[in-house]
Parts: sequence; structure tokens; C-alpha cells
Amino acid sequence: MDAVEQDRLERKVAPSLERRRVRAYAALMVLDGLLIHAGFSLGGLAYDGDWWDARTMLAAQTLLPLYFTIALYNRTYGVPALRDWHFAWRRTLTALALSAALLSFVAFYTRSNAEFSRISVTLGLVLTGLMLVASRRLVTLAIGHFWQGRVRNELVIEDGGPGFVLPGVTAVSAARYDLDPESQDPYMRDRLGKLLRNRDKVVVSCPYEARERWAVLLKSAGVYGEIVSEPAHRLGAVGVHRYEDQDRTTLVVSHGPLSLRSRMLKRAFDSAVALAALIVLSPLFLVIALMIKLEDRGPVLFVQRRMGRGNQFFEMYKFRSMREEGRDTDGVRSTARDDERITRIGALIRRTSIDELPQLVNVLKGEMSIVGPRPHALGSRANNKLFWDIDANYWQRHSLKPGLTGLAQVRGYRGATEQEKDLTDRLQADLEYITGWSLMRDIAILLKTVFVLRHARAY
Repeated sequence: MDAVEQDRLERKVAPSLERRRVRAYAALMVLDGLLIHAGFSLGGLAYDGDWWDARTMLAAQTLLPLYFTIALYNRTYGVPALRDWHFAWRRTLTALALSAALLSFVAFYTRSNAEFSRISVTLGLVLTGLMLVASRRLVTLAIGHFWQGRVRNELVIEDGGPGFVLPGVTAVSAARYDLDPESQDPYMRDRLGKLLRNRDKVVVSCPYEARERWAVLLKSAGVYGEIVSEPAHRLGAVGVHRYEDQDRTTLVVSHGPLSLRSRMLKRAFDSAVALAALIVLSPLFLVIALMIKLEDRGPVLFVQRRMGRGNQFFEMYKFRSMREEGRDTDGVRSTARDDERITRIGALIRRTSIDELPQLVNVLKGEMSIVGPRPHALGSRANNKLFWDIDANYWQRHSLKPGLTGLAQVRGYRGATEQEKDLTDRLQADLEYITGWSLMRDIAILLKTVFVLRHARAY
């Protein structure tokens, strides 16, 4: 791909509607909280002449956490609720009704019914319901005006398959961007990763013989992907989608490993831990930087291109542990025991894993996570084979952000990859982590990492 096409690709990267949606969800929650208080306040004013009646407002404040809990689980705050106001008001009123029922249940069993004014609370619920319905209509109208009704980033990739058009959805040619599903070239996968960045759904139309390869590409990109096709048994489809207006059927071949809620939770955990660690460890950073500088006056940091989420490249930071003239930017040569390229301070920080700490900055930038599959150098080999030549599932480990530590590391799969088993053991652990992610597992892996900072294969 020439420079002009690369520039077009960069401009084709979708803006993040996901961030907009998160802000919209947060704004809706704040609005709902205000409307619930306003509705109960007006109910108290209409019945008792007191707009802040203590009994009525106690009911509102007790109702609020119940409402939010139910609303978060019944998709009151979800994509359909942003674009379809009928869906939105039905889910909103369902959440309000169920939370009111729970409030009554709790009040009955705690014998606190007398604390509430039944008439003012009933008026409050009715007024709140009316205002919530009106707010959902205004929200969908605002989204139609300011976002042109778009709440999802979708993409169609045409690769020689049957014609497929989604109204208002961007379509690109695989040939134009030199996207070859048969290729193992990491640079091609980086181009595809950039094209798929921030996409909520990707549909590929391709010939029969290319469908399996495209399915693998979409799985490794960590996106929700569909292929215009029928052979579900070969592709391992996880769902079927029927487009009635085009008389076409697509197979859902990838979902992306985490839901929006899980990604938000993981990102919050990453940011909190990385920021706290950078503050606490800043004196150690200064000492290590000074020691590296004093030894040979070279740069403090070693910056190397690695492959991250969606097979996209990013620049990973490490404390420099090798002599400047011995740097291997592609990682073609694995570090060996008594490697002459390693400096004296480098040997110390590698043995204790201190050289990896600058990746906390990568975590804050959103390029890495605290826990995830470790990012590998592009030229890394095992038994003189590139990693992706050893196991075709290798690319799927990039469906999540790479991590500062991971399940493979706490299981002892670290150091040089001399044999193919060194790679396959790590890969199986990485894929197991991706399919079984939970926040508690991240916390457990982080705690276990403390006990494996020093290891026999660190050289």
C-alpha cells in the first residue's frame, strides 16, 4: 500500500461512537435521577403542599438504587434505547414499575410503610413515569438531529462475494486496502485493525473459499463480525442474522471477547492501578533512570513496536537493559543467558522485571491493560519459526489489549521461546484467559504476579 492509500486508511478510521454512547448513558442516568426526585417532589407538593416532604423524598431516595440496578440489567441504558424511543420508554417504565414493587416489598417487611405517604408516593411514581417517557422521546429526537440517528459504527468489507449493502453504512473494498485473508503479514493485519477500530459491527462479503480465513481475521480483531454465507458448521458461527430487505443471510462468526460494561470495568481497573503504581513507584523510576544513564549515557527507555488489540501496532516502553549498539528493534534474536548485549544494571532490572514498569504509561494511554496476553516483538521466533507459523490461533490472542502481566506469566511461561512448546503453552493460557475473563481473575493474577517477579528464565 502506498503513502496515499495509507493516508486514506488513517482517515477511514471510524470515530468512537462508543465514547459518545458511554457519555449518553451517563447523562441519561443523571437525568433519570433528577427526574425521579422531581417527580416525587411534585407529588409531595400536589398532595401535602410541601415540595420536599421528608417521607416522600425518603421513598424517592430508596427507590433510586433499585431503579438503577434493574435499569442496568434490562437494557434501559443500551443501544436500542438510544435509537428507538418505543423500546426506550417500555424498558424505562418496566424498570420503574419493578423498582416500585420492590420498594413496597422492602417497606412491608421492614414495617416502614407508615414512613411513606401512599398518595404522594403514588403521585410521584405517576409523574416520574410521565417525565421519563417524555425524556426518552426528547433523547431520541436529539440523537436523530445531532448524530443523524447513528449510534453504531458499522462497516461492510467487499471481497468478491455476493452484493451486500446496508443503508447509511460505510463499504470498503478489500483490494483497495490490500487486505488478503490468506496473508500472515502483521502489517496487513495492522491495516485491517486500523480499519476496524471503533467498529460495532463488520460484515464481510467474500467467496466461499475465503470465508474461513475471514472468520479467523474477525475473531482475532476482537469485533462483532458477520460473513455473508451459509456454511455454519465450517465457520463455527455463533449466530445467524437475516436481512429481509436484501434476501441475504449472514453468519455471526465473532462477538468480541468483552461486553461494553466489562470493557468499562476493566478500563477503570487498569487506570486506577496504573496511576497509583506510577505515583508510588516514581522514586524507583528516578533511581533506575539515573543508574541507566550513568552506566553508558545512552537513552533511558527502549521503545519497540509491538502488536496490540485488533492486531494494531503500538510503541511499547521498557527501561533499556541492553547496550545501545546491541538493540534489536524487531526482537529477531532472543535474549540468551550471559547475553553480552545486556548491561550491568540491565541484568538486575531484567531479573526483577523492573524493566517492564514503564509499560504502566502504555496502560494509562489505553494501549495496554494491567492483565492480558503479553505483547510479543514482531520478529519473535520459537524453533526458528515465527509465532504465527507455529499455530494459526496465534492471532486470536490479540482480541484483547496486551497486558503488563498475564495468566501465562503467573503459570511460569516466561523467558526465551527456544522450543515450539514455549509458545504453544503461552498461547493456550492466553486464549483461556480471554474466554474466561472476569475482574476478580484480573485481581487474582495481579496478586500472584508479586510472587513471580523474579524467575529462573529472566536473562
